[in-house]
Amino acid sequence: MTDTSDVILTRMMSLHPKLMDLTLDRVWHLLDLLGNPQDRLPPVIHIAGTNGKGSTQAMLRAGFEAAGKQVHAFTSPHLVKFNERIRLAGELISEPELSELLDECYVVNGGRQITFFEITTCAALLAFSRVPADVCLLEVGLGGRLDATNVVANPALTIITPVSLDHQQFLGNTLAEIASEKAGIIKPKVTCVVGPQKDEALDVIEARAARLGAPLLAHGQDWHVQREHGRLAFQDDHGLLDLPAPVLPGAHQFMNAGAALAALRQFELGGSAFEGAMSNAVWPARLQRLRIGNLVNDFPTSEIWLDGGHNPDAGQAIASHLSNLPKRATHVVCGMLNTKDVQGYLRPISSQANSLTAVSIPGEPNTLSGTQTRSAALAAGFENTFLADNVKDALSLITARDASARILICGSLYLAGRVLAENT
Repeated sequence: MTDTSDVILTRMMSLHPKLMDLTLDRVWHLLDLLGNPQDRLPPVIHIAGTNGKGSTQAMLRAGFEAAGKQVHAFTSPHLVKFNERIRLAGELISEPELSELLDECYVVNGGRQITFFEITTCAALLAFSRVPADVCLLEVGLGGRLDATNVVANPALTIITPVSLDHQQFLGNTLAEIASEKAGIIKPKVTCVVGPQKDEALDVIEARAARLGAPLLAHGQDWHVQREHGRLAFQDDHGLLDLPAPVLPGAHQFMNAGAALAALRQFELGGSAFEGAMSNAVWPARLQRLRIGNLVNDFPTSEIWLDGGHNPDAGQAIASHLSNLPKRATHVVCGMLNTKDVQGYLRPISSQANSLTAVSIPGEPNTLSGTQTRSAALAAGFENTFLADNVKDALSLITARDASARILICGSLYLAGRVLAENT
């Protein structure tokens, strides 16, 4: 039986002919009709960036909750079910709550044009305004300046994680142009935590912050983080923190952890918050080792990893992680969207993998065909490439050649969501 929320969400998809149309006019109008819930939220931490914003949010949530705080959180996209996007005071929104909320927003909107992300963001803000909490974490969907989440006039804090080239068709073709969109979340006199940035991006962020009188807490200037003896060392003006390494795998998570810790330092929290941020964060499909489930049961002698990254920096992070794992033959299963820099993503991974099996992403109109992904893989340096109709067939082909393979399924959060659903 289809959940009521799925029916309403499908209806919402038809309210605008484009999936993406960056402007805030429609959002402001609907929020006004809803009584401006964005003005009745707990203290907001607004997070933008190209890579790492979801992981940073997951660590922040774990930190606040370890300190006994109630946390609202909004993230996108979802992997399996839409309710993953809205967490109310620590709990995923229930199906009855979600259905009622979506229906209310759909009716109030009155059939006016509005994108799916815009109306569902308004629904999340309405939910957050009605349930008490200590803090509200808002993750930007795309960009920042014109993103539907950028409607809170006076957040408690903003965060910009590393900026890189992605979504150029919407945000601009240079790092400076994309950074300008991300920096659009910076508000007058509101502190902004800035993760590691290339100079071109940092210059833009610093210039906007200076214009608005917004204090910056920038990596390498105001805070430092590094791995020491298998642990994390964080240093800022408040002193040194010696903490467990982030539970989220990958060397890049140390930098995301640094941004989360720099943010947590701005609130009066005990040491349990910092420990919790490192040890308790959960963020599926980001270098996630699958240890239980149907796919794991079907291929018990293989080591299966899942990642939803899809741009060149994500490819670098994956390659770095693979290089640090114990030596084992590694085979990639990849499906990607046609809006991504496929060769740029796959090039670093090719140095760490023995083969790539290409698949299309089921149910995604913008998927690359397996043949297209295979061609890109060859151009990116993969010597052994194969085609499969789906992920399970790809796993069967790989394990027929090497039953003890390490297998990385990657290329898209949409593909990752399908895999998690199949693995349930």
